[in-house]
Amino acid sequence: MQPTFVLVHSPSVGPATWRPVAEHLTAAGRQVCVPSLVRVGAGEPPFWPRVVDAVREEVRRVPAGTPLVLVAHSNAGLFLPLIRTGLDRPVAGSVFVDAALPAEAGPTPVAPPELLAFLRPLAVHGRLPRWTDWWDEADIAPMFDDPATRRTVVEEQPTLPLSYYEQRVPVPEGWDDHPCSYLLFGPPYDDVAERARERGWRVAHLPGAHLHQIVDPAGTARHLVELSAPL
Repeated sequence: MQPTFVLVHSPSVGPATWRPVAEHLTAAGRQVCVPSLVRVGAGEPPFWPRVVDAVREEVRRVPAGTPLVLVAHSNAGLFLPLIRTGLDRPVAGSVFVDAALPAEAGPTPVAPPELLAFLRPLAVHGRLPRWTDWWDEADIAPMFDDPATRRTVVEEQPTLPLSYYEQRVPVPEGWDDHPCSYLLFGPPYDDVAERARERGWRVAHLPGAHLHQIVDPAGTARHLVELSAPL
């Protein structure tokens, strides 16, 4: 039985960052679901239970017994262990795409100290601007190859509370008891990909910026299929 791909976007952006890849996977005969995490930042911390609940709710649409391939982009990678252990479905594999990795043991901070130092002055009444508003135009423009896609991605971004980035995410023991792999787009995730390689995971490189899945959805979809294929 072919697995269903569960494409989990970073809570800093929205599901539009995965929809082009979902379309390519569907066209290739693969089953796909794309949970929306845009409401994760509502309410008070902890935020990680809402991530798990959102994915679990979407996965309920998948026929019982169908294996899943969990795919996490950016800081969604930190929640993948909790998602993995929070589902009542078999998980055939997990793929981290230009993503942060959970600690091998113990809770993982969502943001390192240097990022928190950058974010704190941006917060107004405890809430941050949209992710694309953090950076200069020279940093953001190369991530998009057409104005319509950029507009869609920008408009659906949430304004997350600073406390989202201040949280520490639990890491359940034994969550990685299944094949895991890593798809690197580029800096600054080179070192993260190397750590994945040191863990014995399969690692692939599709050169591009951090949102390269919307620039090259066909190539991204192809790599996801290859990385999740049985050895």
